[in-house]
Amino acid sequence: MKIGIEIHQRLNTSKLFCNCSSDISEDEKPICMIHRRLHPVLSELGEVDEASKSEHLKRRDFEYQVFKNNCLVELDEEPPHPMNDDALNLVLSISAQLNATLVSEIHTMRKTVIDGSNTSGFQRTAVISLNGHVETSKGNVGITSIALEEESAGIISNSENQATYRLDRLGIPLIEISTAPDIKDGDHLREVAEKIGLMLRSTGKVARGLGTIRQDINVSTEGGTRVEIKGAQDLKMLGELAKGEANRQTELVKIIFEIRSKKVLPIDSLSVDLTSIFKSTSASLIKKGLDSGSSILGLLLPKHKGLLGREIQSGKRYGTEMSDYAKLAGVKGIIHSDEQLEKYGITSGEIESVKSALSVGSDDAFVMVVANETAAKAALKNVLVRANMDYVPGETRRANPDGTTTFMRPIPGKARMYPETDIPCVPITSELLSSVSVGESIDAKRSRLEKLLNKDLAATMLKSRNLHVFEKLVELGVEPMLAANTLENTVVALRRDGFEFTDLEKTMVELFSEYKKGSFVKAAVPEVLKYMTKGARVDAVLKIYRLHKITGKDLEKLVSDNGCNLSVIMQKHRLQVDPAEVSQLVGKLKCENPAYR
Repeated sequence: MKIGIEIHQRLNTSKLFCNCSSDISEDEKPICMIHRRLHPVLSELGEVDEASKSEHLKRRDFEYQVFKNNCLVELDEEPPHPMNDDALNLVLSISAQLNATLVSEIHTMRKTVIDGSNTSGFQRTAVISLNGHVETSKGNVGITSIALEEESAGIISNSENQATYRLDRLGIPLIEISTAPDIKDGDHLREVAEKIGLMLRSTGKVARGLGTIRQDINVSTEGGTRVEIKGAQDLKMLGELAKGEANRQTELVKIIFEIRSKKVLPIDSLSVDLTSIFKSTSASLIKKGLDSGSSILGLLLPKHKGLLGREIQSGKRYGTEMSDYAKLAGVKGIIHSDEQLEKYGITSGEIESVKSALSVGSDDAFVMVVANETAAKAALKNVLVRANMDYVPGETRRANPDGTTTFMRPIPGKARMYPETDIPCVPITSELLSSVSVGESIDAKRSRLEKLLNKDLAATMLKSRNLHVFEKLVELGVEPMLAANTLENTVVALRRDGFEFTDLEKTMVELFSEYKKGSFVKAAVPEVLKYMTKGARVDAVLKIYRLHKITGKDLEKLVSDNGCNLSVIMQKHRLQVDPAEVSQLVGKLKCENPAYR
């Protein structure tokens, strides 16, 4: 088994080819809608990409929600602006950390994508560097390329005939890091993904939150081929997805050998209209189709009996592969003879009539489709194409939460790429590189954190989304342990109790700037933070809730009034006094006044 991974991380800058904000509009309502119908185009070589052909067969309409932070670039009504400098500088820095060789000149390319995820029908992408590596516990893993590209539109809904997208996400800069197939196994795959993800987060300049980082896994096996699994978001599932795909390919290879031994390829069966057989059917699925004007077409698959029902993934069979290809024609799926046809309500008499109409022998299988005649014929043609593949096809597949995958489209080829003529090339000059900060390596950052914190907290902080806030607080002179515990424990506990921070960094800077003045004590931090989440300023919280630090003459009087009893004082005034200061004062007063001994 060979494994590689592509990591796509959203960058926290303005959009890549315009000056619009990269903020997602969340609950905002769109200001208007636009509609598109997309089609494939010829590459410079005069070819049409197979993945684009596959999408075009679905003949879907696309609508797009437009928001206030969108401009004419996202609507594909205005040429793109020059590449965002901040995004480019960040990718140049990350390239250096991954030991990659920079290209001499950056050329933006168009990558044909007609699934509706971009209004223009293509995604802009640019290779920034090549031939790097990342160090792992199982040796170096090669980095084949690092690219800068634009994020796709966000999907809202998806059906057979139409998809709806939102444009606030379109055009956000993404870094794409692609590894060589050097990854040994599932555990190694997770290690590589974690290490690269950690390096990206440690820059403090990448977007955080659900969907801001995505992993695509490339898997191939002996006798199989490269298959790309898209949309793997859960690191814990990476190994399962790779293992599941390897097993799928292994099972397909076994089926292929079996089919070859039967010498039935190529299959040249023709689709047959079976509608009349089901005229009086009680099978609800078929009856519903007939009532809506659909036809029932069937296809003979010689010597395929038992193969369509062969499991190749958990809960998915060889017949599922046929069904996925049929769906490219816009149908909902297929019915095949290795299923329990009675579950559909199909009678034994109807089954026998179908077998007779298709000339099904004792070792044969058949497939049926319920759809309008044009779509049904196209679907069965796709089934025939898949059945005649005496090899494991290269595919793009979607990751499922249960560790299985689902066919999306054929794997893209070189025909999908062509130059973007609206964007000038960017030479990598010494002047450009002089403005780029390479930044601190992960190992150096880990070592520095372990000098500031204990080992466990340092490891937590290194992976934290709040690392950049921690570093800012330490720069302000805040005690590292206090800053880390507040960010990783206090904030988490408050959020668990329903307290949210609209701007955590701003809140923390305000809180600890006041703390550094000695206005309140360490023990009061959680209480002050709780009220700050409701929009109150620190000084107002201290005044209203009487959380100002008691010190000096006031503290001396407090200690004296409580008979120098440290336990009583801390019990009553824990959020207002410094324990060390109280303890020191108690000792002093006991020495000076025998009555307190």
